Amino acid sequence: MDLKKYKDFETSIERLEEAYIKTTENKNGEYYSFFRDSAIQRFEFTVEIFWKLLKSAIKDQEGIICNSPKSCIREFFVSGYIKEDLAKLLLEMIDDRNMTSHTYHEEVAEIIFSKLKSYIDGMKYANESFGKH
Repeated sequence: MDLKKYKDFETSIERLEEAYIKTTENKNGEYYSFFRDSAIQRFEFTVEIFWKLLKSAIKDQEGIICNSPKSCIREFFVSGYIKEDLAKLLLEMIDDRNMTSHTYHEEVAEIIFSKLKSYIDGMKYANESFGKH
């Protein structure tokens, strides 16, 4: 596995978690929207780093080449690294990541933010499964 991608992911997921916590702490504060939108932006690039790490791991460990986030998640599932429920969550995460360009709609931003904790946990669990297989 590409060590740089792994370290980039570790840093990115930690920063995303920090942004999530900071936002929830300011839920009723004056700057809530600012913190929420910042957390969503961190989510965007964390997902990008995550799927590229997944792509690298699948290629290195299984010899499988995948070229899109969803195909990499499917291959990760088919190869036995994750269970179906996590694969579904990660596929939904990709759909939500693709919707982040519409976060100027308050409802969309709130929906995506409300799912961040489960996405953080899902990416962390998937990351741990690289070494368990």
